Amino acid sequence: MQRLTMKGTVMSEGFLGNQASFMLDIVVCALVVVVPTLLTSLYLVKVKKNFLLHRNLQLLLGVVLLIAVGAFEIDMHLIHKGWENIVARRHPEISAEQMGYIQNVLWVHLIFAITTPFFWVTTIVLALKRIPSPPAPCEHSGLHKKLGWISTIDITMTSVTGLFWYYVAFVS
Repeated sequence: MQRLTMKGTVMSEGFLGNQASFMLDIVVCALVVVVPTLLTSLYLVKVKKNFLLHRNLQLLLGVVLLIAVGAFEIDMHLIHKGWENIVARRHPEISAEQMGYIQNVLWVHLIFAITTPFFWVTTIVLALKRIPSPPAPCEHSGLHKKLGWISTIDITMTSVTGLFWYYVAFVS
């Protein structure tokens, strides 16, 4: 892999073999891991009744995603000055029509990507406040299940639409 420099950084080239940035490739890898990790967490709580491991896995997933998305946003906005500048490096170049399609896919992705943290933070904060330690079924469990499913569907859609955006922007 040839390391390119862009405004003093050596993280401008990704590692997945496309012309995306390093942090875009990191986030794509994180998105691939999110859904199986969520399924594991749901299995642990629903089947194994391991509430403690479920809680710890959810907290770990939340922290890892917060760090990955935070680093991604810094890279995207401060280093590259927008996703358009990364997409513009593609070879062969993309047409205005293709760029419009990529932008539309991004808008759909952003609907989920923006709502996910709100649902997830609400689910986690309420759980930490209302569920006993060590975790066990309680009065809050009904609401927690509803919020958890909304969060799970939202983060799954964030992952699916994010991966699709990456595909149309850098692979196809």
